[in-house]
Parts: sequence; C-alpha cells; structure tokens
Amino acid sequence: MSEKERILVVDDEPSIRKYLGTLLEVEGYEVETVVSGQEAIEKIEAGDRPDFIILDVLMPELNGLETLKQLMMIDRSLNVVMLSCSNEVGNVVEAIRLGAQDYLTKPFEKAELDVAMLKCRQKQQLRAENKALREYCDTITEDLCFLAASPQMVRIRQQILQIAPVDVPVFIYGESGVGKEVVARMIHMRSTRRNQAFIKVNCAALPGELLESELFGFEQGAFTGAVRSKPGKFELATKGTIFLDEIAEMSPHLQAKLLHVLQDHQFSRLGGRQLIDVDVRVLAATNVEIQEAMKSGRLREDLYYRLNVLSINVPPLRERTSEIPLLFRHFLQKYSEKFSKEPMNPSQHLLEAAVRYPWPGNLRELENFVKRYVILEDDEGSFRELLEMSATRQRTSPREEAAPAREQGLKALVRSLKDEAEMEAIADALEKTHWCRKDAAKMLGISYKALLYKIRQFGLDTGRAGRGSSKAAAKEKEAAKADPVPEGLAPAGRQS
Repeated sequence: MSEKERILVVDDEPSIRKYLGTLLEVEGYEVETVVSGQEAIEKIEAGDRPDFIILDVLMPELNGLETLKQLMMIDRSLNVVMLSCSNEVGNVVEAIRLGAQDYLTKPFEKAELDVAMLKCRQKQQLRAENKALREYCDTITEDLCFLAASPQMVRIRQQILQIAPVDVPVFIYGESGVGKEVVARMIHMRSTRRNQAFIKVNCAALPGELLESELFGFEQGAFTGAVRSKPGKFELATKGTIFLDEIAEMSPHLQAKLLHVLQDHQFSRLGGRQLIDVDVRVLAATNVEIQEAMKSGRLREDLYYRLNVLSINVPPLRERTSEIPLLFRHFLQKYSEKFSKEPMNPSQHLLEAAVRYPWPGNLRELENFVKRYVILEDDEGSFRELLEMSATRQRTSPREEAAPAREQGLKALVRSLKDEAEMEAIADALEKTHWCRKDAAKMLGISYKALLYKIRQFGLDTGRAGRGSSKAAAKEKEAAKADPVPEGLAPAGRQS
C-alpha cells in the first residue's frame, strides 16, 4: 500500500488490542487502539476518520451495538467491522441493520478479517462511484453545451482538460450567471479526485461568523447553540474538491485564515484545539473586477496569488452570441420535460431577437426567459417581451440615462421611451418583411390600420421609395381592402 490505511481498534481486552495491533501493523496498516466505545465516539466527533474501525460488541458501560449506533449518527460512511465472542443471530442482524459492514466471531482467522476489510473497500468504492455518477448525470447537459458551443467556450473546454488533472488551485472569474460553477464541476469531474466529494460554498450567502463555522466546523459549546460538534465543509471535502464561489465577499479575517489553510494544509474547528489535516483541491470564483477588489482591500492580494495558480475567464453571453440558439433549445428541452409539455419550435425572429439581446444576467437570465416561454407557450408574446427588454436596456444604459431624466418631466420621459421603443420594433419588423406591412402587422400582433398610423406618426415612410417587392405591394392592396384606414389616418402618399 503506497499510503498506510488507518485502523481504529475498540476493545476492552488488552490481549485482543495487542494481538490486533501487532497483526495489522505487520500487514502495513497504521493502528490505534482505545479501550471503550466512548473514547471511539469522542475521536470521531473530533474529526478523526480512520479507514476502518474494528469494534468489540461486549464491553462494559457502553456496549458495541450502542457505540455503533452513535458512530453511525455522526458519519454513515464509516467502515465498521464488529467482533464478538457470541454469534447470536439477533446481535448479527442488529449490527448489520445499524450500519456495520461485517460481523466476526472470536476467535477468528486472519483470512476472515482480510475478507471483511476487502468487503469494506469494495462497498466504499461503490458508494464513491455512485456519487460521482449522480454528480456527472447532474452536469452532463451543461457539459454538452461546451461540446457544441461557441469558439470561446471550446477553448475554455480545452483549458479545462489541460488543467483538471493537475492538482493545483484554479481561479475562475466572470460575470454573474456565466456558468462558473459549471466550469468548476467540469474541472472536478475530469480530475484525479472525481470519485470523491465536490462541495460548493457560496461565500456571499452567509455572514462572516457563520461562514467560518460552515467552512471549518465547530466543537460542542464553541458558541451559543453549538449543542454538538459538527464537521465543516473542508472536512467533508477531504480527498475531493471544494468550490468557493464569490470569494471576494469573504471577510478579511476569514480570508487570512483560509490563506493559512492553503499554506499549511491544517486547521482547527471553532472552539477546538486539535489540528486537522486537510487534503482538498480548492477552486475559487468571483464576479468582481480583480485588480479593483485588491486595490480596495476587498480581496487580499496574497490569497489571490495563492489561489491563482491557474485561471479561467468565462466570457459573458453577449460575447458568444453563436451559442445562444443552442442554449435556447437546450433549456427548451430541459423545461419541456420538467413541465411535461410538448417542446415548441421557436420562430426564427424570436431566436434572432434572442441573439441580439445582450443578456446582462447571462445564462441565468436566458434560462429564466426560456422557462417562461415553455410555461406560457406564446411565441409572439415572448418576442414582444424581448423587444421591450431590449428597449428598456438601451434606455437605462449609463451613456443615455442621465441627461433626459434631468431635462424632462416623468410623464414626458415615459412617453418618449415608449415611442422610441415602438418605433424601433416597427422598423425592425418592416425590414424583416421587406416592407410588406401586412406581414409586419401580423408579426407585431397589431392591426394593419394601427401599423399604418404608426408608420406615419414616426415618419418611417419618408424616403423609402424603391423598397419592397411587387408581391409585397399586392399583399398591401389586399390588406387595405380588408382593413380600410379611416380618413385622416392615411400615411403620406396614399389617399383613403
């Protein structure tokens, strides 16, 4: 064995402890012995996690079955082999029911113990594989987005394949909602730690004191309400990966403690004195501008440089617009299945509008938009919603919002914004239909008469001579007969 497996022997008989200690140390194990179930429970509560526990059933004060029950309440993944002078069926059944991996009767052959420990290893491996498979199934659809996405995301996927096997910290940065967690999970799934835990911690979700106890755990009595010891996320992620999202939101005090953990690979729980060794790969992410955060003291420079061994910058969705139709259909399929609906076929002008919209909320905003689209089943309504979102976005952009707000009253400003949004939507529809106003009116969901009035109101007909086709003109005449324009509303150049 390249790394010694650790075994905790729990037995009140000195001769058994000595025999097992000598036998197992010869086999290359690291062995520790205790004389009571209470000692074993205290060690596990303190964060000690041996690879195997050999536990005697018949002990004074706290017997083996009660000890096993309390151990399983602390950690169901412990590998416990029971030992007893008695092979009573009731005890065997109860031990297995409580969570023991095997039950051996004294005296036992060494081969029996070897088989029991092999069974523990096999079950542990099976648990790890099942967990990894569940995580993979949860992220496989997002991974497919990398396979069929824009050139930028293809390059990022190539980066991930290079970075993942190298067991060093990675710093992931990009705007909120771009998919930083997806990148982190993909790094984990292609690393040597893929069969171990992936633990995510949102550093912005908790205040400093609670975040510290969440990361590093606490001992009983460490603070009011700490009625029992609890391991932290770093302990739970042992041998695996921890993803610290929004790390710039972490308090300076906690950033300093995290820096020591990264340097020394050790920490202690809140209220604890015992140092706990940690073997965890750290992935960190933020949506803030790094240099500005370090300059303001929001992010410690030494912590950033410790974490930034390798880095990945995930671009916003507006910089990878070729990906939008693929993501739209991906979310469409996902939520159609979730809500038991027949997948709709989005219109071309809806997809084009989605590509033009800047999506300030990135993937998260796009996903929510598609979710509404699936629920409401209204293609034209969704198209109009996108046009309104685009107009609102343009009007509230920093370069345009200040001056009009000062110079105009509220009602005039609202009217101006509404008219400008309408004009842009109508002009866009007319261009798409080659100035066939009947088709444009249908696309916009308004009457032909109302469209003609708006064209005249906004002066869109001015200077458009020569545009459109004879086919479009024929449609115009048919529409005019079906929907005559009242006197006084006819656009320039046409008599009613």
